[in-house]
Amino acid sequence: MIRVREQDAKEEQDNVDADYIVDEKARTATLTRTGVQKAESFFKIENLMDPDNVTLLHHINQAIKARGVMQRDVDYVVKDGEVLIVDEFTGRLMFGRRYNEGLHQAIEAKEGVKIERESKTLATITFQNYFRLYKKLAGMTGTAMTESREFEQIYKLDVVEIPTNRPMIRLDHPDCVYKTEQGKFRAVIDQIDTCHEKGQPVLVGTISIEKSEVLSKMLSKRGIKHEVLNAKHHDKEAEIVAQAGKRGAVTIATNMAGRGTDIKLGGNAEYLAKAEMRKMGIPEEVIAQSTDYGDTTDQEVLSARATFRELENKYKQEIKSEADAVCEAGGLFILGTERHESRRIDNQLRGRSGRQGDPGASRFYLSLEDDLMRLFGGERINSLMDTLGIDEDTPIENRILTNSIEGAQKKVEERNFAIRRDVLQFDDVMNRQRELIYSQRDTVLNGESVRDSIVGMINESIQANCKTYLSSEDEHETWNLEGLRDFYAGWLSNEDDFRYDAQQLEDITQEKIIELLTDRAMKIYGEKEAQYGEEMMREIERVMLLKTVDRYWMDHIDNMDELRKGIHLRAYGQKDPVVMYRLEGFDMFDQMVASIREDTARLMLTVQIRSEEEPKREQVAKPTSTSADGTDVRKQPVRKTAAQKVGRNDPCPCGSGKKYKKCCGAND
Repeated sequence: MIRVREQDAKEEQDNVDADYIVDEKARTATLTRTGVQKAESFFKIENLMDPDNVTLLHHINQAIKARGVMQRDVDYVVKDGEVLIVDEFTGRLMFGRRYNEGLHQAIEAKEGVKIERESKTLATITFQNYFRLYKKLAGMTGTAMTESREFEQIYKLDVVEIPTNRPMIRLDHPDCVYKTEQGKFRAVIDQIDTCHEKGQPVLVGTISIEKSEVLSKMLSKRGIKHEVLNAKHHDKEAEIVAQAGKRGAVTIATNMAGRGTDIKLGGNAEYLAKAEMRKMGIPEEVIAQSTDYGDTTDQEVLSARATFRELENKYKQEIKSEADAVCEAGGLFILGTERHESRRIDNQLRGRSGRQGDPGASRFYLSLEDDLMRLFGGERINSLMDTLGIDEDTPIENRILTNSIEGAQKKVEERNFAIRRDVLQFDDVMNRQRELIYSQRDTVLNGESVRDSIVGMINESIQANCKTYLSSEDEHETWNLEGLRDFYAGWLSNEDDFRYDAQQLEDITQEKIIELLTDRAMKIYGEKEAQYGEEMMREIERVMLLKTVDRYWMDHIDNMDELRKGIHLRAYGQKDPVVMYRLEGFDMFDQMVASIREDTARLMLTVQIRSEEEPKREQVAKPTSTSADGTDVRKQPVRKTAAQKVGRNDPCPCGSGKKYKKCCGAND
């Protein structure tokens, strides 16, 4: 298939030969008319948009999204034959997480790895509602000011800016914008080379694994020694970043940028000491305890702590002179190769330099081919550069341009905030339902008795069904007694029930039928409790209720998700989608509760506990008599086949001559 990246309808019309159109802003892929025709021809169907083909259309849409929107080493990585999602904000791998609705399977098919079974959503909650579960919320970060509006609206938290401990002397240079990505990368390599020659450490920030590996290859060609930190090497994150401040060090990092590890100029004595202890053969778990201060009598740990302190002091002395040399060279240089959609990520990268009054510098190198520039106003700058005749190796460096880029980032942040706010409004509807369901599950899981709840469900179920089949109290001719009998056939009614003549029908009321069915249900319930015992019955109640609630709740999550996808269309009818989602969502919740009540009642009145059958002993038939000609007459054993069903009064298949109920069937 031909892959086309377009944004507007006019360009889509100009590319009618393409099979699908990719909208990078909305991150969607849409079939064109040509693509629809190809799909109909390949799958031999007349109309792809026919409701009967909705499943096929869904799989096709997921396939083109996997190929056109999801990018390897950006949105996901392939490691050990498995597709792993990369968090777009942290750059870390998200183990155990999978895309839903078949998208993960489509990516696995695209990459040629083993296709795993589609996962089923067991529970769902947004981060916002998850954090709201805490009674108190607080936090500290160096990049909260850009998101202060969201903190206030979502969590009712005020953001207060605290002055730095020492004056911040880092130099933040204006962005350099190049015409092409190749021109930008050449300038980045030149800047790294310049810093490396004078001994200034450099931390290079990239937005994807793919770009970090491209830069790594270019640095290798120049012969510049460097370290690469991305989602493929996340296990070495702390070690790599800790030494990013050493003299002449070059470190390439994705968005994670080693947060949680302090970059000290000249190097980190703690990690150097730990590395030396590994060379000495000290076990990893002992090294981990060597930096603790907890009480212990383990001589191995005490010895490791003494060794660590000795090595740390040694490396601190060695680092001191190197730290002075790094400060003279200008401190840590932060080099961003692309602007992220969120200013927070850029500020986090910048914040790795200039710690505690240390010197440092930062600069972002951009190109008109970068996603942010291309999607948000890069055409105007591109036409300006063409008019001025600027080549791809000449940068535009202007504070006004930097401000316009930050303006584009603000627009993207506002859009993303609006999306998160809408998600929260919709999840608030689910949140109330979630509280009701999980309070019921907690009651079951805590081992509390649910007998009263089960009995209530049985009574409510009978009343609801009787009102459905016996709709009018006075107009008996509208009653559907046959339907009621068939509905309860086999567990609360038999063939002779509810067969009334005209005179009898006049005397029968809805309450009498409800009372009749309720009495039968309670009698069956009492018999089962007497048969299985009170303790066993309480356990059966908990298992049946939990099983039913979980099954219907999982289906309800999927149904609510499908409702949310299409509810925005109500806006065309001048109706608030959130209000309509709330109303229809609660209707669906009421239907789910009714289904749980009905199924639980049926299961509790029809459940049978299977006991392991004792192995039947093979009985040898003995001669009982002799015929007139002297032939022995034996009762030959009759072997029961799977197709045979023995009645209780039939001869026993073992050949004993007794009735089945008096012989092998005595325990049934």
